[in-house]
Amino acid sequence: MIEVIEGWFTGLGLSETQVTIASRASAAVGLLVLAYLANLIAKRIILRVVLHLARRTKTDWDDALVRRRVFTRLSHLVPALVIWFTAPLVFQGNPELVDAAQRIANVYMLLVGLFAVNAFLDATGDVYQSFAISQRIPITGYIQIVKIILTVVVVILALSTSMEKDPLIFFTGLGALTAVILLIFKDTILGFVGGVQLVVNNMVRPGDWIEMPKYGADGDVMEITLNTVKVRNWDKTITTIPTYALISDSFKNWRGMSESGGRRIKRSVHIDVNSIKFCTPEMIERFSKIQILGGHVEQKLEELADHNRENDIDETVPVNGRRMTNIGTFRAYLVAYLKAHPKIHQQMTFLVRQLQPTERGLQIEIYVFSNDQRWAQYEAIRADIFDHIFSALPEFDLRPFQNPTGSEIVAAAATLREGAQPG
Repeated sequence: MIEVIEGWFTGLGLSETQVTIASRASAAVGLLVLAYLANLIAKRIILRVVLHLARRTKTDWDDALVRRRVFTRLSHLVPALVIWFTAPLVFQGNPELVDAAQRIANVYMLLVGLFAVNAFLDATGDVYQSFAISQRIPITGYIQIVKIILTVVVVILALSTSMEKDPLIFFTGLGALTAVILLIFKDTILGFVGGVQLVVNNMVRPGDWIEMPKYGADGDVMEITLNTVKVRNWDKTITTIPTYALISDSFKNWRGMSESGGRRIKRSVHIDVNSIKFCTPEMIERFSKIQILGGHVEQKLEELADHNRENDIDETVPVNGRRMTNIGTFRAYLVAYLKAHPKIHQQMTFLVRQLQPTERGLQIEIYVFSNDQRWAQYEAIRADIFDHIFSALPEFDLRPFQNPTGSEIVAAAATLREGAQPG
């Protein structure tokens, strides 16, 4: 073809040098126009048909390919293929131009192929996310490491093609620069190792609630990538944690709580020890009218009466033998109340215990599990329980302990001053 163009320019009376330059330029322009027309056909006709067919199918994988523009990127191969195959015809008799055109086309196709494969890998990740196993074994980190390897290989092949060098020379050079490469990709390598250990040991998954105070993370895991783990905190901020840090540092994963079916309620009420006393007959009569305590009071009275009678106890002195106390009856009431509560998990740890007395009084600790793990509902359940507990204390002649406030101190001082005044 180039000979025909040269003959036409020769007929115009141009010199040999001018003919050579003009013919080669014209051939190059013609080749580019041909590639442009091929690109238009690929995008305006072939690509539209492929996209239309993909949208009409019921499968998800082709939709992911469309969303990630895989077909669009593949369409860029068409003009490069046209140049590669038609260059020998257009530049016939000029092997150096054919070689240059084909080398440029090869480099272009390598880069386009890299982008298309990366898009395909992203689409694969999107499809994988639709399966339940993706919550247990995330593959985002593995996809990223594959992308890095492919990028290195393609760059080396593109350099070897453009420079007409053996690719083994570049790979050998990489081997000689191993120490530098390890330094550059240190975080990537550590992230890859950490990601593998996280998956193999099932330490964390997307959707898990984790706490890692060192990095200010307290929320749900959004994504586990090659280098970072993204956590959406409860205040809607996002914290990024190096993947390897989840292996080298400690963190709390609340998944066990979610899978157990219960969420722990562990809170104490402080009782003023000055309000603790033996039960009087009037108090016992009042306690027996409490529905969930009626059976307990009768059973306890019989138990104590039998014990005192068997041991010949002189019951005229309150401290002799065994007697009911308001604090003991209150603990029994709490057990009965929580046993009857519909939101308390009855098959998990259930304790109402007395802790070591402190300067803040006697601690009665509630250690149970709610059967609703949702945060707002859980907080409401816990609040309702302790609202009831504080309201029930006066029924047992008990007082909650709290440090005196400023107004109480002022009132006490005023009372003392009034008492000190002469009558």
